[in-house]
Amino acid sequence: MDIPALEIQLKTLPSQPGVYQYFDKEGTILYVGKAKNLKKRVSSYFNKVHENGKTKVLVKKIFRIKHIVVETETDALLLENNLIKKHKPRYNVMLKDDKSYPWICIKNERFPRVFSTRRVFKGGGTYYGPYTNVKTVQTLLDLIKGLYSLRTCNYQLSEEKINAGKFKVCLEYHLGNCKGACEGLETEAEYNENIKAIKQILKGNFKDSLHQFKHQMQEFAKNMQFEEAQRIKEKIEVLENYQAKSTIVNPKISNVDVFTIVSDESYGYINFLQLSYGAIIRSHTLELKKRLDETDKELLELGITELRQRFHSKSKEIYVPFKVDLGGEIKITIPKLGDKKHILDLSLRNAKYFRMERFKQLKIVDPERHANRIMAQMKADLRLPNEPRHIECFDNSNIQGTNPVAACVVFKNGKPSKKDYRHFNIKSVEGPDDYASMEEVVYRRYKRLLDENQPLPQLIIIDGGKGQLSSALKSLDALNLRNRIAIIGIAKRLEELFYPNDPIPLYLDKKSETLKVIQQLRNEAHRFGIEHHRNKRSKKALNTELETINGVGEKTVVDLLKHFKSVKRVANAKLDELEAVVGPSRAEKVYSYYHPE
Repeated sequence: MDIPALEIQLKTLPSQPGVYQYFDKEGTILYVGKAKNLKKRVSSYFNKVHENGKTKVLVKKIFRIKHIVVETETDALLLENNLIKKHKPRYNVMLKDDKSYPWICIKNERFPRVFSTRRVFKGGGTYYGPYTNVKTVQTLLDLIKGLYSLRTCNYQLSEEKINAGKFKVCLEYHLGNCKGACEGLETEAEYNENIKAIKQILKGNFKDSLHQFKHQMQEFAKNMQFEEAQRIKEKIEVLENYQAKSTIVNPKISNVDVFTIVSDESYGYINFLQLSYGAIIRSHTLELKKRLDETDKELLELGITELRQRFHSKSKEIYVPFKVDLGGEIKITIPKLGDKKHILDLSLRNAKYFRMERFKQLKIVDPERHANRIMAQMKADLRLPNEPRHIECFDNSNIQGTNPVAACVVFKNGKPSKKDYRHFNIKSVEGPDDYASMEEVVYRRYKRLLDENQPLPQLIIIDGGKGQLSSALKSLDALNLRNRIAIIGIAKRLEELFYPNDPIPLYLDKKSETLKVIQQLRNEAHRFGIEHHRNKRSKKALNTELETINGVGEKTVVDLLKHFKSVKRVANAKLDELEAVVGPSRAEKVYSYYHPE
């Protein structure tokens, strides 16, 4: 069958909710997306200019469009999610950590067993989970085992076989871990009461079990059965202790899913908290790799659908930081204050911590990807035309105008390149004039790079406000570099970033990685400049007296200090000792200076 031209395919699309698929000439699926209005959404790819390079490439490759019309937005989200998982299109968000999680199974049988499993069989029993942490499963099973006596054997305990005496109690019965249902020592009704209580605990509801145990304890106490009462009391303490470990939010907040997102240039991180009976019973963070320039809203919608499907959530209400489109069946709440806002902030904090951990891991495992991400982030935050792979930062250092020096530190790919650091002694400026000093060192630095045909940086950072930035710009103008290198100034007080010809400073988030890199550059330049300034002052203070002696030069001073270690020892040295180091002529001049008689 001949495939009609794209223009005709676009004109015949329906204005209904649904899922669209893009294919290339070879029939390979490129992208799967969902839309409220298929015609509008798909047409938008072809009737506007895309800034994102990946989107441009995608649009050029599209040869055929297929679509599936569905009833509601919820159906569209689910179908999109399933098609992405099935086909794994090249330009779609990548769903990570798609692994098998553990469940707790209550077996569908007489005297049901309770155990953990990673395999779910339809009709095999009631499954709770999945749990993102194996330790949580083990803790819950240990809790249940401590509270209730359950069988662990795999016998088929039918009424006929028990009555016929087919089974004998095992060691678990003698240890007190089982009540001997296999020999009819425990009724099915009693056992099922325990199973009913266990199901409530697995749902996060401890209230019923606590009430039941407290009632039993009081009954035993009334009947003077104090040992039994003490045993029940210990179970109550175990249950209350476990409940205290859960994050209690508010008993009124029940059966709610909470979702938040943080993202950067390449990835989105979606945290999911599941609440039941006022306690957090699950937390999981999903990492999504961006293929195109997806918005946080698009990523969050996909993440919510994926996480609710993966963890089989049936909650009728969700908390999110902003409006999302999930269909009419789910109540969407955007908390502004109180306990609901508190739990949303907790979810966001979890997402941020997960992102930080991933960055630390990547820094070790894949430093190149880490550098690429930082560079892309800095380019976006600082509104630069290119990624600042090579950055240079300048700082002046003087004390009351004495020994003025300047420092230039160099970062490459976000890391210090110490072999490229440079010191400058101020030559043309008298007194404490930071502006003139900055103008001199910037000119000298880039005049030399141009003369030696060395690569220029993509970004210059000036430690100072508008004044120092203006001085540096004069030097760039003199060298015709104004539009070839981006330049900004950073003021210490409020960490304001100043741009040329822009009176309004830029304020970055105090926690942003871009600001952290700039602060590191500034601090390194300050440290490097102060170090050089101290060395110069120390050297000058040390050498002043010797250098004032007529006929004694720098080399003679160095030779004397190397041998005698201090000016005082030089002054107290005998003539023959001085002659052995610097010769008779210079020794006579030094000795005569300290012994004029």
